[in-house]
Amino acid sequence: MTLAILGCSAFCPRPALALVFSAPNPKFVYTDASGKKQSADVVDKYYPKKIVKPFAKLDANIDPKLRRAATIAEERAHAHSLSKCWRFVKEALVAAGVVKSRPQTTLAKQAGQELMNNYGFKKLAVTDPYQAPVGSVLVYGAKRAAGHVEIRTENGFVSDFRSKIPSRRPLLGVFAKS
Repeated sequence: MTLAILGCSAFCPRPALALVFSAPNPKFVYTDASGKKQSADVVDKYYPKKIVKPFAKLDANIDPKLRRAATIAEERAHAHSLSKCWRFVKEALVAAGVVKSRPQTTLAKQAGQELMNNYGFKKLAVTDPYQAPVGSVLVYGAKRAAGHVEIRTENGFVSDFRSKIPSRRPLLGVFAKS
């Protein structure tokens, strides 16, 4: 221990005097420039966006092509939004073979109605986005904006970008195909 302090004093003008560990909250104790003893909590883990409910459930009643659409959307997604969520979700649904033709609506908040009316989707009795099964399409509303649409993945949500947390907009519905 003495060698460590002496070794540190050779490289640091104000050496760290001790690293004190206690069971619940480890503290790093040091002497500041004025000679006063200071301490700081030791941070051993960092969670930038802690996931409260990380994993989605797989539902055997959901069309497996929807899970493929979620994978395709993840592969094509960006780190940040391009404001093209419904376009990216449409392309993933077509690429996975979930729908035969590209949906025609332009606004994301209209996606649920079109998927039900033209493509055989059903609205699920889910009100919490975290409870949505993998592959389901989540549609969000907005008063004056286009809304938002995303697909539930095993560890988050995806549209034109990936996210660990769902949209903050009001959820209009969760849609899936059997």
